[in-house]
This record gives sequence, structure tokens and C-alpha cells, in this order.
Amino acid sequence: MPTMEWTLEIVLTVLLAATLVQAIRLERALGVLKRDRASLEALVAGFNVSTNQAESGIQKLRAAADGTGRHIEEQLTKSGSMKDDLIYLTERGDRLADRLERLVRAARPLTEDRGGNRAEAVASPQPGTQAERELLQALRMAR
Repeated sequence: MPTMEWTLEIVLTVLLAATLVQAIRLERALGVLKRDRASLEALVAGFNVSTNQAESGIQKLRAAADGTGRHIEEQLTKSGSMKDDLIYLTERGDRLADRLERLVRAARPLTEDRGGNRAEAVASPQPGTQAERELLQALRMAR
């Protein structure tokens, strides 16, 4: 039976050696995890800082967008009133142009009746209506 004891001791020694090898490997793995944990914590801290900066940037961007939106709205309001003014002035100019055209057409037969001398028609006595006075003034300016 002494061989059996020896065999049992050899098996126990082999198992103890295997356990020792596994313990050494486990300790190394735990050391790597500790180092990785420290770098992971540093990475998480950096990520938190970046996240906070991004949130701050987003808030600033929102504030700028709100301010720009209000400014654009003000400009649109101003441009709407300017558009209305321009439409009014354009319509008034069109009416005046139509009126002037009618007066020029009406004045052509008068100049032809006087021998086609335009200068004589312009030098005739002052007409009574404001439109006729404006027409004569425009004709004088055109010379």
C-alpha cells in the first residue's frame, strides 16, 4: 500500500501544482483588470466631461437659434409692411403712367391741329386740370 500513498501524494502534488499555476494566471488577469479598470474610469470621466461640454454647446446653440428666429421674424414683419408699401407705390405709379399716357394721346391731336409744331402746343395757355399741368411739365422736361 505504500505505492498507493505515493500515487496519491503524486496526484495531490500535480493537482496542487495545477492549482498554483491557475492561481498565478488568475492573479495576472486580476492585475490586468485593475489596470484596465483605472483606464476605463479615466475614459468614463473623459466621456462625462465631453458629454457636459456637448450639453452646454447644445444649450448655447438653442439660445442662438431662438435669437436668430426672433430676428428673422422681425425682419419678415418689416418686409411684409415694406412689400405692402411697394405694392401701393407700384399701383399708384401704374395709375399715374396710365393717366399720363391718356393725356399724351389726348394732346397729340392738339399738336397736329396746330401744324404739327410741338413747341406751340407746349407754349399754349395753361390748362385747367392738374393732370394737364403735369403733362405739360413732363413735355417741357422731355425737350
